[in-house]
Amino acid sequence: MPEVPPPEPTGDELLKVLSALGNPHRLRIVAALMERRNYVSALAREIGMGRPLLHMHLQRLEAAGLIVGTLELSEDGKAMKYFEVAPFCYRLTPHVIARAATTITEPAQEKTDKTDKAGKTNEADKADPPAKPARTTKTVKTAKEEAK
Repeated sequence: MPEVPPPEPTGDELLKVLSALGNPHRLRIVAALMERRNYVSALAREIGMGRPLLHMHLQRLEAAGLIVGTLELSEDGKAMKYFEVAPFCYRLTPHVIARAATTITEPAQEKTDKTDKAGKTNEADKADPPAKPARTTKTVKTAKEEAK
């Protein structure tokens, strides 16, 4: 039976995936999860990252459909969330991108493009800072000057 090619992503899906993969930490997370599924604490130790930061990256990858998390109970009754790589395949060509661009429904993400969630400016935007408004000077007259 011939292999059926995956459906082309919509513009919104493609933006989510590319945005999720556009970070070196998230690429390392996907690579580590390719080795084996893992839970947050063990994955944090393996990658050398704090759990809160790792959790944020895992949420981004999960929202893009690149990884899947499942909640399981350990032998001692503790709830642990395990993550593993979801099967995915994206073929990027100029034609795929052009078709995806016509289906974008999300509003332009100007704020998220310029700042991350912590409010830090992205490096790409530092090269082209926004223009500053023209400075106006006002002359304030003192009471003595007005009396003259």
